[in-house]
Amino acid sequence: MSAVLITGSAGLIGSEAAQFYGQRGHRVIGIDNDMRSRFFGPEASTRAKRDLLLRDYPQYRHHDTDIRDRQEIEKIFGEYGREIDLVIHAAAQPSHDWAARDPHVDFTVNANGTLTLLEAARQFCPDAVFVFASTNKVYGDRPNDLPLVEQDTRWEIDQAHEYRDGINESMSIDSTKHSLFGASKTAADLMVQEYGRYFGMKTACFRGGCLTGPNHAGAQLHGFLSYLMRCVVENIPYTVFGYKGKQVRDNIHSYDYVSAVDQFYRAPRVGEVYNIGGGRDCNCSVIEAISLCEEIAGRRLDWRYVDANRAGDHIWWITDTRKFREHFGAWTLRYDLRATLEQMLDRYAARGV
Repeated sequence: MSAVLITGSAGLIGSEAAQFYGQRGHRVIGIDNDMRSRFFGPEASTRAKRDLLLRDYPQYRHHDTDIRDRQEIEKIFGEYGREIDLVIHAAAQPSHDWAARDPHVDFTVNANGTLTLLEAARQFCPDAVFVFASTNKVYGDRPNDLPLVEQDTRWEIDQAHEYRDGINESMSIDSTKHSLFGASKTAADLMVQEYGRYFGMKTACFRGGCLTGPNHAGAQLHGFLSYLMRCVVENIPYTVFGYKGKQVRDNIHSYDYVSAVDQFYRAPRVGEVYNIGGGRDCNCSVIEAISLCEEIAGRRLDWRYVDANRAGDHIWWITDTRKFREHFGAWTLRYDLRATLEQMLDRYAARGV
């Protein structure tokens, strides 16, 4: 079988992809140096997931390498060359708040690291499919200009608006506040598109909303649903920032995300962009998520509200996935919100919490 190279291979999307392709007999080349523990502390470390991948999949090969290290990245790509049939680039600095603490690290990981990977792929496996885990934050806070209506537990869009079924790829990324994280991911997103259009490579940007699932090592600054369920189970105080807690999150399970990647891998295009998420099938406001977590776990959450919102935060985001579904009609969602949260609860129960 061909080789699949995955960056961030012990993280949420990366580990899901490593399992997905490992179970199908592919050689899996993982690159992950556990920077998540540097970003968010030891509780967010991906080491345990790396160890499980090494234990469960004999064909999994792990490289504890920084994606900014051009020499080492080119060495890895050079070792496997045209055996690499798919590159899934999921490594990132993923937090708005952390990016402002160290803009140099944020930009070099997200933008420079992506360029290093693209160029290595062009040199050593130019026919490989390259899928980038981008983000809806490339649109900045432009969604906050939409005509929104306040409801009891959420903000919702005016049903007469063209985005009533979700936000599609027509939304502009210009003249809006992105956050430093959003800017670094936008730079990477544009470079992935350009390598597709300029060099004819089979690249795609998957602009996700909240990516989630039981593999997520949720922390305060990143991992909305995972961290929320952890707070409910472990009795950790939780803070809701702004918008009355009615800001709406689009959520997609990591398995459903990776299955979308696989659809693109099987019938790739050049320089594509897709908004990807749970859409109208899997979304919630923050206070709706709190209520559902409490119901599923049978425990109350100790939470407080502060009026100041997080910089660059979306008041309302629901993904319109019609473009992707038109291109790949076989793709469907396996997990809704409740099923995802039940998996998270089982994960924490297995830890003996």
